[in-house]
Amino acid sequence: MSVLNVKSVTHGFGARAILENVSFRLLKGEHVALVGANGEGKSTFLNIITGKLMPDEGTVEWSKRVSVGYLDQHTSLKSGTSIRENLRLAFDILYNMEQEMLKIYENAAEATEEEANSMMEDAADIQTILDSSGFYIIDTKIEEIANGLGLGEIGLEKKVDELSGGQRAKVLLTKLLLQNPTILLLDEPTNYLDDNHIKWLTAYLQNYENSFILISHDIPFINDVCNIIYHLENCVLTRYVGNYEEFRRIYELNRQREEREYEKQQKEIERLEDFIARNKARVATRGMANSRMKHLEKMDILEKPRDKPKPSFKFKETKAPSRFLVEAKDLIIGYDHPLTNLMNFQIERNKKIALTGVNGLGKSTLLKTILGIIPPVSGEVIFGENVVYGYFEQEDSRNNANTAIDEVWNEYPSMTNHEVRLELARCGLTSENITSMMKVLSGGENAKVRLCKILLKELNFLVLDEPTNHLDPEAKDELKKALAEFKGTILLVSHEPYFYDSFITDVWNIENFTTKIV
Repeated sequence: MSVLNVKSVTHGFGARAILENVSFRLLKGEHVALVGANGEGKSTFLNIITGKLMPDEGTVEWSKRVSVGYLDQHTSLKSGTSIRENLRLAFDILYNMEQEMLKIYENAAEATEEEANSMMEDAADIQTILDSSGFYIIDTKIEEIANGLGLGEIGLEKKVDELSGGQRAKVLLTKLLLQNPTILLLDEPTNYLDDNHIKWLTAYLQNYENSFILISHDIPFINDVCNIIYHLENCVLTRYVGNYEEFRRIYELNRQREEREYEKQQKEIERLEDFIARNKARVATRGMANSRMKHLEKMDILEKPRDKPKPSFKFKETKAPSRFLVEAKDLIIGYDHPLTNLMNFQIERNKKIALTGVNGLGKSTLLKTILGIIPPVSGEVIFGENVVYGYFEQEDSRNNANTAIDEVWNEYPSMTNHEVRLELARCGLTSENITSMMKVLSGGENAKVRLCKILLKELNFLVLDEPTNHLDPEAKDELKKALAEFKGTILLVSHEPYFYDSFITDVWNIENFTTKIV
C-alpha cells in the first residue's frame, strides 16, 4: 500500500534546477534513506513533500488519515518552557480530548436522558482513545524516550533557552518520537547524538512498524536501519532495494556500464563522421555517405556521465611548536555553574586526540575554554611557544549573509578573486555555491567553506568540533585522509568512531571530568 505518491515533480531556484520530473512512492513499512552529495536538494525534496515548498510542476499526494512528523534542522522550541513542558506539547491533542471529555460529563448533568446517553457514548469513545494512546502513562513514556536520547542527563526541568544547539536537537527528536506519527521524516537525526544514543535510536527505528524517510551521511547508521535507498543526483531520483552498501555496488556497476556505452557510441559517431567526410564528395560513394548521415541524425545521442566536484583537502603546516602545546592547571569549565571537576592535562606535540563522551557534558565548552573563546570558571590554560591553531566550530551562524567568496576573502584579503574561487572549488564547491550566501547553502556546503578558511592557514594545531556533521561520504573520506596526513597536533570532537579510529593516538572521555552523574 502506497502512503505517498510524488508524480513528475520539477523544482528549481532561479536558473538552478534541483529536481527534474521526479517521481517517488513510499510504501507502508518502508524504511527509506534519501542520499546524495551535499547541495543536491535532499532537504528541498522533504520540504516539497511536507508542503513547505510548492513544486514548479507535478503533484504530491498523501494517503488519507496519515500523520507526518518532520524533524529538520530549523524547527523551533517554545521559549520560556522547560524540556518536560516542551515534550508534553507532543500530547496536546490528547490533553484537548481529555478536556472535551470532562466538558461532556459536566454538560451531561443538565441534559435530557436521550442527550445524556448520546453524550456518554462520545465520552466512552474518547476514553477508549485516551487509554489506547497511553495517555495515563505519558510521564513514563516521556522519561523512557528522553532517557534513551540523553535528555535525562541534562535534566527535564531545564529551560530550553539555556540549551546548546545539540541539546535542542535532542529535545526536538524526542518530541517527534513521542508524537508517534504514521510517517517519520528525519533530516540528519544523528548529528548531535553520541554513540550510546545513536545505538538507542538505531534500535528504535529498526523496530519502527511504520514508514520513515531519512536523510543522513552516517553510513553505518543507514545500513542498520534502512532497506530502501533513493539516490538524488543531477536532479534525478533513483530507487535501489537494499542498504547503502548494496546501493553503492549497483550504482558503480551502472556507472561503468553508462561510461562504456557512451565511449562506444562516441567511437561509432567518429567512425561515421570520418566516412561521411571522405565519401560525400565522391559520386560513387555519395549514396552510402548520405545513408550514414541519416543514421547519424536519427541516433539518440547519449550524455557523458557527469561527475560532481570532488573536494580535495590538504592542511598547510608551519614550524613545530614546543613539546607541550597546551597545559591546563586546576581547570574547571562551565558557564553559570561548573561542568567539570578540576582538570590537569597536557596536549603534547603531534598527538591526535579524540574527545568523546555523552553530549551536554562540556566537550565544545572545553574546546572554547582551551582556545580562550570563553573564560574558565577557575584555573588556567597555558599555551606553549609557536602554537598556531585552526578552529572548526560545530555550527555557523544561521544569519550569516556573507557569500562564500566574501567569507574567505574577508579573512584573506591579499588573495585575488580568482585565487579564492580556485580554493573554494578545490573544496568541492560549484560556481553557484561560491556566490551564494552562507545562510542559504546546505549544511555540507557551508561546512566546506569554513574548512576552506582553515586549509588556507599555515598551522600546527587543529581543533575540530564535529567537522563531519553535514559532510557527504566523499568529503568525509577526503577529510579523514587529510587529517591522517597532517603532521601537527589534533584535538577532535566527533560522534563517529569509524571516522577517526584509523588516525587517532589518544581518546579522552569527558565523562572522567564531569560533575554530572553519567
